[in-house]
Amino acid sequence: MRHRLAIAVIVAIALISGMRPLASEQVGHLQPGSDPSVLPGPVLIADRGNDRLVLVDPEGRVLWTFPEPGDLAPGERFKVPDDAFYTPDGKQIIVTHEDDFTVTLVEPESRRIVWRYGTPGVHGHGPNQLWNPDDALVLPDGHVLVPDIKNCRILLISKGSQVPARIYGASRRPSGGCRHDPPRIFGSPNGAFPMRNGHYLVTEIRGAWIDEFDLRTGTVLKSFQVPGVRYPSDTNEIAPGRYLTADYSKPGQLVIFDDKGHVFWRYQPGGKDALDRPSLALALPNGDMIANDDYNHRVIVVDPKTDRIVWQYGATRRPGREPGRLNIPDGLDLAPPHSLLMRHAATMGTP
Repeated sequence: MRHRLAIAVIVAIALISGMRPLASEQVGHLQPGSDPSVLPGPVLIADRGNDRLVLVDPEGRVLWTFPEPGDLAPGERFKVPDDAFYTPDGKQIIVTHEDDFTVTLVEPESRRIVWRYGTPGVHGHGPNQLWNPDDALVLPDGHVLVPDIKNCRILLISKGSQVPARIYGASRRPSGGCRHDPPRIFGSPNGAFPMRNGHYLVTEIRGAWIDEFDLRTGTVLKSFQVPGVRYPSDTNEIAPGRYLTADYSKPGQLVIFDDKGHVFWRYQPGGKDALDRPSLALALPNGDMIANDDYNHRVIVVDPKTDRIVWQYGATRRPGREPGRLNIPDGLDLAPPHSLLMRHAATMGTP
């Protein structure tokens, strides 16, 4: 009963905020065997191949999509969204468009893009330029933190500005490419996620390094690697001293580990069940793990006690746009109040 009531509240909030749940979606579109009760509420999905955001409830019903016709201003575009996170107050969504070299801030209530950093379709290193940004986050004080992969740096940008307030890493485009030598230069950073102690976990693709980074001082306290992981993606802290990463490989894996190299859990199914370049995994309140399995075109929840998929939206290896289908889902977040940055707001480090 509480689960049904929670969903009713979310839908009511969506209606009030202008998110306009789709009336035609009366039937869920989960894969067989899915258990809606494993989720605490709806899931926001960055559906990259379909150029949209999708909010799906635990039963697999589409509550909201963006953009819809009329949402974009003349000249605006919304291409290849690969990550999307609610802001700490839950009122906006920060979206990264890695292959369109931009970051946008979407306001669900007005259904408008209210800020953008980067020049769509044009990569660069100067003001208002990015080169494959990834996993932008809005901090509680309003700053936007952006790992800038091919520029080997992390940017701190005042929301509304078009000039970085601070640059961590390469101050200019390095001629020899990215390499692991933080904080002077980062080895292709693809994530910077909040820790409970106010620091951030930076994931470096080059060399498969994870760094504990102090945003205020610009220093790296420690660096460590993930045993058996070739391409760590979006490492985040799920408990004090325990970290979860997605191995963006084919076949891929999800791994829980510590900074001493001890692995607590590894999910790496083979054969027809193999993961195909998963890029983000987060822990759910019940201890399950939710992940986007990008090139299997699905979002899944895995029970680490049984290593079984207990919830799935999207048909495995069958991309599409119709209800129940996704096309390279590359990012996810839980709807407020369970969203990543709302849960970490009280302890997130600020400049």
